[in-house]
Amino acid sequence: MTDLPSELTTGERIRVLRERRGLSLPVLAGLVGRSSDWLKKIENGDRELRSITHLVRLANALRVPDVSMLTGGELSIPADGTGKLSHSAVPAIRSALHGASFTTAPTVGAITPGALKDRVVSAWRLWHTSTHQRTEVGALLPDLVRDAHACVKAHQGNERRAAHAATADLYRLVQRLLAHICEPELYWIALDRGRAHSEEADQPVALALAAWSTAIGQRAAGFAEEAVRTDEAGMEILRGELDRGDAELTSVYGALNLQAAISCGLDGRSGDAERYLAEADRTARRLPGDYSHPQSAFDASNVAVHGVGIGVGLLNPGEALRRAENIAPEKITSLERRSRLLLDIAAGHAQKRETAAAVHYLGRAHQVTPEGIRYVPTARSLAASLVRTASGPLKADAVALAEAVGVAA
Repeated sequence: MTDLPSELTTGERIRVLRERRGLSLPVLAGLVGRSSDWLKKIENGDRELRSITHLVRLANALRVPDVSMLTGGELSIPADGTGKLSHSAVPAIRSALHGASFTTAPTVGAITPGALKDRVVSAWRLWHTSTHQRTEVGALLPDLVRDAHACVKAHQGNERRAAHAATADLYRLVQRLLAHICEPELYWIALDRGRAHSEEADQPVALALAAWSTAIGQRAAGFAEEAVRTDEAGMEILRGELDRGDAELTSVYGALNLQAAISCGLDGRSGDAERYLAEADRTARRLPGDYSHPQSAFDASNVAVHGVGIGVGLLNPGEALRRAENIAPEKITSLERRSRLLLDIAAGHAQKRETAAAVHYLGRAHQVTPEGIRYVPTARSLAASLVRTASGPLKADAVALAEAVGVAA
């Protein structure tokens, strides 16, 4: 089962291994929870397989011991693994999440909903401005989770609803931090807590943000079509309120359109992706010039950044890089978004087989936020592929970069 020609693409390797096992397209697709059309596009090279989760599922279904047999590269992940790197912040966060709802939180001296909101906003700001987001924000979250639950229990009426809204915002940050570094169950606990507190807050923006974060989780799990439906549900909550001109409400509506565009792009639906992207752009133009949403970082520059990523997802690197030419990375205030832009530029160059440029931009992305790259599976996968394609003096640079982002080269 290991005698596959080195020049085969990932899709071609999957097809060969599937046929060797005597599995039809519908059967293998069903084993990994996807459609036959999705798998056909992967095998034909019409869609890029960027999800570590799906690589692991396919390796298990095809009964191969490591995903490197599918990728043909140095990205080595046991088929029963998760493709995640652990982080020292996770155990304390896990303890806080498992214990917060089942301990008697003291209500005497509990912080006010306003103070809780200020701390959550500050934590989100740190997430977007820190070069080591998971380490610095992760140190704050356990106490913040416990204080948030105490705040909810200590108040009634409108103040309790405000506490629920702030706690929902907090759990969306917990969800963001835990992505790719913990067991799926813990990630979904955070997501569901955020959704539950959003419902208790009984505010349109909170409910729409719950849809936004849920769609992110659905897409990360490989359910792009379901993610788009969730984004649409969130948009519907806000459409009747857009004429109010409220900046937060407008920006959340725009962020939902951006997420739908990303999901459509990853699903190969170019027309729908561009339609949602255009609506996000129109929405961004309605915002005050200096406004950026504290959680999603939605603003005009963020629309442009996601346009690059959508081009990469649609396997249209020429369009992705053309869009990138009009963006000045240093003007993007969110370091997380800045590093993501540079990562997408690197991926675009890799798709065009421009290895030197890909190594350069992936290195720049890592310099902006080392943790923002090290803990992203697609970045590690790209680093591994660059080790394989680099040659000459560039090889040493590619190997050093792969080791820096957590890939054993």
